[in-house]
Amino acid sequence: MGLRINDTAPDFIADTTKGKIKFHEWIGDGWAVLFSHPKNFTPVCTTELGTMAGIAPEFAKRGVKIIGISVDPVESHAKWKDDIRTATGFDVDYPLIGDKDLAVAKLYDMLPADAGSSSEGRTPADNATVRSVYVIGPDKKIKLVLTYPMTTGRNFNEILRAIDSMQLTAKHQVATPANWQQGEDVIITAAVSDEDAEKRFGGFERVLPYLRKTKQPTA
Repeated sequence: MGLRINDTAPDFIADTTKGKIKFHEWIGDGWAVLFSHPKNFTPVCTTELGTMAGIAPEFAKRGVKIIGISVDPVESHAKWKDDIRTATGFDVDYPLIGDKDLAVAKLYDMLPADAGSSSEGRTPADNATVRSVYVIGPDKKIKLVLTYPMTTGRNFNEILRAIDSMQLTAKHQVATPANWQQGEDVIITAAVSDEDAEKRFGGFERVLPYLRKTKQPTA
């Protein structure tokens, strides 16, 4: 059975381009994004890793660590980083997990248990399902999962937007509407009474009996 939102993110020990890590210890008390790749030296993933390197400061501002994984050895990652720099102009400074035995890909249910125990001889098509993004909270619970086809590059600005929403709604009893952006109005959850909403938010707009909007809390 696949991982679901609010499941505990599976812990693991793995080699990375920054040395060996124990995943939960590496996350620490903050947020993390784990994003996976089916093979090194693939064109779409090359652009994604470079894009993530370019916007890494945006994740850092939000207290979010980023880590990539590809089902190839760490030694291969070092060579791939040169290509990423050539293609995108950015140096990948965040860790990349080597998953040559496919252990993490299986642990996160991105590959079936019978996929074998080695990345050798496997094509990107064999690993096509290793294209997921996991956002993990300080409680080590999975907060968001996105899975993309190999031909569609991921939109990391959307992941930042979602993190902004999740961090805001973890702090206040609000939700965010469709296409919400930082600074726009938010929705007051049903758990907050009208009286409490007046006290907390200084007023609200009732759009429907079950839909109340208010300014984004800033505190």
